[in-house]
Amino acid sequence: MEQKSNHFLETEAIQTLMRKYALPCIISLLVAALYNIVDQIFIANASYLGSYGNAANTVVFPLTVVALAAAVMIGDGCCAFVSLSLGANDKTKAHQSIGNAILLCLTASLLLTAIYLLFQDAILTMFGGQVNAETFALSKSYFFTITLGIPFYMFGQAMNPIIRSDGSPKFAMISTLAGAAVNIILDPIFIFIFKWGMMGAAAATVIGQVLTAVLAIWYLCHMKAVTLNKNSFTIQPKLTLRFLSLGICSFLSQISLVAAMAAINNMITKYGALDPIFSQAQYAQIPMAVVGIVMKFFQIVISIAVGMAAGCIPIIGYNIGAGRQDRARSLFTHLLIWEAIVGAVALLIAECFPHQLITVFGAANESIYYTEFAVRSFRIYLCMMIFACVNKATFIYLQALGKALVSTLLSMLREVVFGVGFALILPLFFGLDGVLYSMPVSDILTFLISAAVIFSTYKYLDSEQKKEILS
Repeated sequence: MEQKSNHFLETEAIQTLMRKYALPCIISLLVAALYNIVDQIFIANASYLGSYGNAANTVVFPLTVVALAAAVMIGDGCCAFVSLSLGANDKTKAHQSIGNAILLCLTASLLLTAIYLLFQDAILTMFGGQVNAETFALSKSYFFTITLGIPFYMFGQAMNPIIRSDGSPKFAMISTLAGAAVNIILDPIFIFIFKWGMMGAAAATVIGQVLTAVLAIWYLCHMKAVTLNKNSFTIQPKLTLRFLSLGICSFLSQISLVAAMAAINNMITKYGALDPIFSQAQYAQIPMAVVGIVMKFFQIVISIAVGMAAGCIPIIGYNIGAGRQDRARSLFTHLLIWEAIVGAVALLIAECFPHQLITVFGAANESIYYTEFAVRSFRIYLCMMIFACVNKATFIYLQALGKALVSTLLSMLREVVFGVGFALILPLFFGLDGVLYSMPVSDILTFLISAAVIFSTYKYLDSEQKKEILS
């Protein structure tokens, strides 16, 4: 009998596999997050941009997440499907799903680019760009150049998990790392030496994304467990829908951030105008700039949480496909413990060192109101990080099990119903602080539901293992 591809996923120690797969995935997602964060750090420390540039970056940020959401739905879904297929020794479905994912990614990226270019002003206004004239002008400059790089960005991000599913997590990490390194090198050159402002920050980002996409193309021509051929690129709607359903949780976790940011930005604009300090023209952009910075720190932490869980998708999928529910159960336990640890460390940093965090983002060049609001934002908005990390891990684990519906419903509940709902409702009672309370309230309520789901998942894995043994 032919040995299955990636057979080591069924035999190697769980802790070893987690390190081998989760660490590169964490680094890949952190590096991807650093594209926007590094831009914001350099922008914040450029005296001619400052908090106006920070606010502009906050306006554009959720629009880049829309592209990321589509990319991870395709990439994570295909990754889960390929892993299940290889676990069941079905290489045909594996290579066909990858070919279909490539075609879908290219089509979606070109469509999104066209929409952004055609409706630029309306889209920026929807996400709070009109807070003042200076912020809107800088938003347009940054957004236009970033939009030109969307096809490269989406392709690189979509192929990253697919490369991991082929048994090459290190290459997936290196390709993303290379692009981010280029961005870090070019940012200060374009912003401080050439004085290209927001356009320079965006150009550095796009050049890095092009490099990542090129490396992904090279890998696709040299895959290990799967070989692409002409038949891989024949559109198969049923197959495409199958792997997209496995990626819908990843899509919702990202796209709901966009919905939440739209709600948050608009609530900040509305209630900031009622605040005695931030209603003044020279301070109007501060709440939006600050909340954007807090969201960037959250993005770093959640990239670690999501990377840890998403990196384990090939391990979970392969072992479920091979009937090794005992190993999938053991991995779930390890994953939940490590997610709680990550959340606890992040909580400690946010609560104890908010002044140091905000200094990185140019607080020295801003007013005392900037620093005061930033410290309050860090301490309130991020106070339930442990629950946030555990919730994310639960959603992704269910996705890897093939339980797309449950995973999707949980993700929608947290990100859309709670995340957007509380961002709109709480400011009615607490003003600007209500925006900050929306995050911890959403995470507490979601965790109460996740706890029940975690318990039922353990029961499911135990029952499936007994069936396997009896059969």
